[in-house]
Order: sequence, then C-alpha cells, then structure tokens
Amino acid sequence: MSKSIKVVSQSKCYGGMQCVYEHESSILKCTMKFGVYLPPQHDKKKNLPLLYFLSGLTCTEQNFIMKSGFQRFAAKHGIVVVNPDTSPRGFDFPGEHESYDFGSGAGFYVNATEEPWKNNYRMYSYVTGELPTVIQNNFNVNISKSAISGHSMGGHGALISALKNPGKYKCVSTFAPICNPMECPWGIKAFTGYLGENKSSWKQYDATALAKDYDGPKLEVLIDQGEDDPYLADKQLLCDNFAASCANVKHINLNLRKQQGYDHGYYFITSFIEDHFTFIAKHIC
Repeated sequence: MSKSIKVVSQSKCYGGMQCVYEHESSILKCTMKFGVYLPPQHDKKKNLPLLYFLSGLTCTEQNFIMKSGFQRFAAKHGIVVVNPDTSPRGFDFPGEHESYDFGSGAGFYVNATEEPWKNNYRMYSYVTGELPTVIQNNFNVNISKSAISGHSMGGHGALISALKNPGKYKCVSTFAPICNPMECPWGIKAFTGYLGENKSSWKQYDATALAKDYDGPKLEVLIDQGEDDPYLADKQLLCDNFAASCANVKHINLNLRKQQGYDHGYYFITSFIEDHFTFIAKHIC
C-alpha cells in the first residue's frame, strides 16, 4: 500500500476487513475519506472484482458501511466494495452548510462550473477517475471487472457514471435513484447552483436524457423502488421517466422492480441488498 492513503479505521467483518481510508484528493483539493471492504479472498486471490457504492443526500462514507449489511454478501462473492463520501469537505463556502440538499453532503456527482464550487465540487471526475486510480494502485483488484451502485442521489451518480462511460462498469444497480434530475426539485436546485441556468448543460448529468442516446456495450441495470417512498410521490425520483427512455434502447437492459410497502430508507436497502449482490456477482465474478 502506498503512502498516499492513510488508515482511519479497520474492523474484521465476515472474515474480511471493513476499512476506512483518507487521502489528499488532487481533483477536489481536500482530504477525502472512503470505505473499502476487503473480503476474505483479498489476501488469497489476485485481481478481485470491484463494486463502487455511491450514497445519498446528507451521507458520508459511514452510512452504507454501518446500515446496509452488505459485507456478508461481499464476503460470499469475493467482491471488494468501495464507498466514497458524498461531497468535498472543509471549505465553508457561503451557503455550503445551510441546506441538506445542496453543498456539503450533496455534491450530486457532477463537475461544477459555477463559482465558488467549480474548483472543488468535481465529484463526477473524482468518482470515475481519481478514486479508481487510487484503488487500483493500493488494492488487489481487477479494474476491468467493476460495477457501480448507489442510493437516491447516489443512484443518480451510479446511473450517469455507467451511461457516460460505456464499458467501464459491467452493470449498475440502484435503490430509489434520482432518475431525471432536470425535472425534479432536488435536481433543479443542485444543477442551477453547480452548473448554472443554461439547462442544455444539465443533460450530461441526467440519466433519463443520457439513456436516449446510449450506444455502448450492453448495460445491465437493476433498479429497486419502494412504492411507499415519499420522494416517489413528491416526484423527486421519476423512475418511470427513465424506464420510458430505456424502452427503445437496445443496448440497455433495465429491470425496474417496484416493491410494495417499502420506503426510501436503509430498511429498504437492507431488504434487497442480497438480490443486488447476486445480480452484480453474475456480471463481474
């Protein structure tokens, strides 16, 4: 392991190690933390498959680690799991900490172009570029066997990362993703602040818009959406818009499952996390 990353914590879990590391990000220009689960196979086999999980609004790297129970299934399938923080930290820009859905904890996985965000709020490049390089340089992984997953805002990040980088991720799985941010209150607020008023620049970070023009390798997509999710009723998530965009795109195979009685929280994620690892393992293991 290189000196470029520092151990924050390590705990044995299902025979593997749940770790948190920090490093100095050149893209974000701050210290960033990220979780890494190293399954028992990490010290025994070479070139393990890799899953990135992107979290939602207000989260840090800790939420998925502590609440989802994913480690059991990562250990079963021998998958290294990486989960970053959800925004840069430590800048205290005007308004950065005033609301839960913009600024700290709400980077929206875009590269900002507006002041004061544009030099630091570049989570898209961090997640798809810098972080994979850090992981490849420090852990026993096969970067060509990667998948990406996420929840809510992180589901949006997972979808756009896969759609904008054909072939980089073998599959994508999401829980209650923000599928059409150009048309929902959360997305309109974030995109206006980070990207400006010109809506034509927003399309590059909108999964529903990107899906219409996708022409890469076959992309397998699993979405679970709780039917009692209050944000579904509030038209923040708009999964049906994404499904409509995918309907006539031959290179996207979407399985959208609507789960009766489930809401937006981690009890929902925990209930279906095994299904998602089974799906992911089929494509990267």
